[in-house]
This record gives sequence, C-alpha cells and structure tokens, in this order.
Amino acid sequence: MSTPDTTPKVDASIADRFTLKAFVEACLVLEEGVAGVRDIDMGMMLGTGMVPGPFARADFRGLDEVLAALENAEREWGEHFEPPVILRRLVAQGRLGAKSGQGFYPYPQVESGYETAPVKLDMRDDVAVVWLDNPPANSLSPDVIDGLRKAWEDLVARGARAMVLASPNPTLFCAGADIKAFTKWDADSGREHLEKIHALGRQWEGSRVMTIAAVNGMALGGGCEVAMACDVRLAGQSASFGQPEINLGIIPGFGGTQRLARLVGPAKALEMNTVGDPISAEEAYEYGLANRVVADHELFDAALSWGRKLAGQAPVALEQIKRVSHAGDLDEGLAAERDGFMKAFTSEDAREGISAFIEKRKARFKGR
Repeated sequence: MSTPDTTPKVDASIADRFTLKAFVEACLVLEEGVAGVRDIDMGMMLGTGMVPGPFARADFRGLDEVLAALENAEREWGEHFEPPVILRRLVAQGRLGAKSGQGFYPYPQVESGYETAPVKLDMRDDVAVVWLDNPPANSLSPDVIDGLRKAWEDLVARGARAMVLASPNPTLFCAGADIKAFTKWDADSGREHLEKIHALGRQWEGSRVMTIAAVNGMALGGGCEVAMACDVRLAGQSASFGQPEINLGIIPGFGGTQRLARLVGPAKALEMNTVGDPISAEEAYEYGLANRVVADHELFDAALSWGRKLAGQAPVALEQIKRVSHAGDLDEGLAAERDGFMKAFTSEDAREGISAFIEKRKARFKGR
C-alpha cells in the first residue's frame, strides 16, 4: 500500500495575491513620499525576506504583466488591488521593466561586444549610455578606466551627441578607485595611470558630446571625481558624494582637488577633501555639485531627457561653450595634483593607510 502524500499544498493564487498586495502597498508608500524605491525594496528584503523586493520583482516580471494581473485581481478580490497610478504611468511611458531597459530601475541594453565588459555601451538613438558595471563596488580599476576610454571612443565614432554615465547597481554609482590596485603602483606607473584618467576627463570636457552623470547612490573618491568630469550631474535622492582619500593618507588624484573647488567653492572643497565625510544629494545640490535632485526611480529617465535635450543643441556652439568654460589653469592644476598625489602616495603614511583599508583596521599615521 502506498504512503499518502502529506506535503502541504500551496495554492499559487495565494502566493500571487500576497505578492500583488505587497506591491500595491509599496507603491502607496512611494507615492506618499514616505520612502524611495531603493529604500522600500531594501526594507522589504531585510524586514520580510522578500527577495527581490517588490519593485525589482515587478520589473523582472514586466510592469505591463503586473498591471494586467492587478486589473484581474481588482475584479476578483476587490478595490484593494486597484493598480497604482505610478504603475499605470510607467506602463503608458513604455517603461515595462527589465525587458524594455527601464522600469522602476534602469537596465542596460548592451551593444554587441560589451556583454561581459566592466564598462558597457548602450546606444539609445543619439544618446549613448555608458554603464559602470564592475561589481561589487564599481571600483575604477585600470581595466575600468581602459573600458571608459574604449566606450568613449566608440560612442564618438558612432556619432553620439550625448553620453549618460550610469550604474546598473541600484545601491551605488561608484565607490571609488580600486585600492588594491594601488599596491601594484610605483612612482612611474602611478603617474602614468593618473595621466590617462586626467586625459580622458579633459577629452570629455573639450568635446561637443555633452556628458551627464546619473548618480544613483554613493559616488565616493574616484566615483565623485568621474562624475565631476561630466558636464551635468543629476542625483537621485539616495545619492551621496565624498572625497575620502584623506582617510588613506593620500589626496584625490582623479581631478578632485581641482574640479571640486570650481564647483562648490574653495572653502567647501577644502572641508570635503580634508575631513573626508560624504555629503547628501540635497547638500550637493545646495553647493552646486549636483544640478538637480530627483526621485530615485525618475533618475535615469531624467538623465535620458537631459541627454536628448542637449543632443539637439548646436554641436559647434556646445563645443566652444565647453572649451572656453574650462579655459584657464585647470591643466596646470591637474599637473600640480599629479605631483601632490605622488608625493603623498609614496609616503609611509600612504602605505599605512592603504594597508589599513585592505586589512579593515584603523590607520596609524606618523607624518612621514
């Protein structure tokens, strides 16, 4: 005689009902301004074990499919399943989630040859999206810098009129330089690396291609510096900006001693570079480091809108505006920054600071 199956049977409609209701409630919290998309997803994952969170889950399912499921649920289970306004708006805009390249979060639509690259190119008409995709921290390793240059040269050759620099990681833009790579530098290789980074930033600033950084989370150290090399910085509400190099016993080396002062003023730049603490998106906007602060789920769409607007401006005029706006002593300042960085980088304090960071301990600086 066979043993009866006592395994509990789970009705799939029950699981779907709970998932849909969680999504509706998450949308209400978002629409009321209680929290942003990222914070709601993170709270649901940490607090309820719902992985992925409701917004990411909906993106992967397809927002049009979620809308259809909610319309059916409203008919079957009542008004508490009425599709949220924000969902209807996103679907009407064609933001259907991962399959369309944008939903509550953005998703790369990668050009051929960039599928596994740490920097991915995504052409959207005459706006090129360059994705920093070097998990877990999007650190600016030498490979990433080379990838940025390759993508830049490619998008220029393809006739792009604007570039959006973005991150597919929902929690950060770029946490900075690859500190472990520093351990392989000597005076000559370190200077060569800095010169490559400075040259790329100056190409961006002298080009008729307009550049927009879509900063969706932490932009620290090199991440803040690469954003500052862009013409426009848009910040999601969860964004933060900082230059924490002082905590390693070194100085900003990717342009931070020069561009930051030009954007926020010498006093605030000196504070940020010597204290090392990050500032919020709102404070960045207040001081002129961010051009706009927008809701996290609207950041990528806003960046594309800026890109399309700027791509339609007169290219020659754009190039000349950028060229004369960046005229002056910036190149001399960057040269001085390279000298200062190498002097700090080759000090005993720098070796101690980098070692302490890698070993996750407090640095003991001795002033030599």
